[in-house]
Amino acid sequence: MIAFVTGGGRGIGANIARTLAADGWEVVVAARTPGQVEAVAEEIGGRAIALDVSDRDAVERAIAENGPVDLLVANAGVARRGGATWEVEPQDWWRTFEINVLGVHLCCRAVIPEMLERGSGRIVITGSGAAYLPPGGPSETDYPASKAAVCRYGEMLAAELAGRIPVFFFSPGLVRTELTSEAPDDAPWTPPELAPRLVAALATGRYDALAGRYLHAEHDDLDDLLSRIDQVREQDLNAIRLRR
Repeated sequence: MIAFVTGGGRGIGANIARTLAADGWEVVVAARTPGQVEAVAEEIGGRAIALDVSDRDAVERAIAENGPVDLLVANAGVARRGGATWEVEPQDWWRTFEINVLGVHLCCRAVIPEMLERGSGRIVITGSGAAYLPPGGPSETDYPASKAAVCRYGEMLAAELAGRIPVFFFSPGLVRTELTSEAPDDAPWTPPELAPRLVAALATGRYDALAGRYLHAEHDDLDDLLSRIDQVREQDLNAIRLRR
C-alpha cells in the first residue's frame, strides 16, 4: 500500500509520513526541498521525490512513477509573511494559491483516475482553522482565503466522488512548525502527534462515512462522530456554513 505525502520534508507532513510508515505504509515523501525529503525518506525506509506541487507536468510524472497511490495526503502548503495586501506583488500573493489550492487539485486529479479504475483509494487534504476563524488581528489575506478555498474544494470533491473515493479534509490545529513560528509561546498549541494520528485513522477505511466533513485533529473524536453519523448528516454538522 503506497501513501504519497506532499509537504513531507518537515513539520506536519514529515510526522504524517513517519506515522504512516510505522503503520506499514510504503511512503513516498514529496516536497520542494530535496535534502529534507531525502532525510525523512531514509529515516522511515520510504521514497523521496523533489516536487513542486504547482507544476502540473512534475506532479503527473511523480504520480505515474511512484504509483499506484492508495492514499494521497495533500499536505503541501505555504504562508506568505509580511506586507500589506495592497502593497504585495500580485504574483507573490497568488503564489500562495498556486501551492495551497492548485497544488492540491493537481495532485488529486493525478491520482483519481487510477483510483477509480481500481475501485479503491483515499484522499486526505490538510486544511486549516484559518478557513473560518475570525481575524485575530492583522493578518495576510492570501493564506486564510486559500485554506477556505481548499476546504470547500475537499467538500465538493467528496460529494463528486461519493460512494467511490472517500475524500477528507481536516485542520491539524495550531502546531509548532516553521509556518507558525511567529505565534506567541502562550498560543493554544496543538500536540504535534494529533494530526498524524488522525490521518492514520482515516487511512484505515473505518471512517469513510465521515468523508466530506470538516475534521479537527484536536477537537473531534472520530468514533463519536461515526456513532452519530445520521445526526451529522441530518443536521449538516462538521461543515463550514453560514448560519442565520
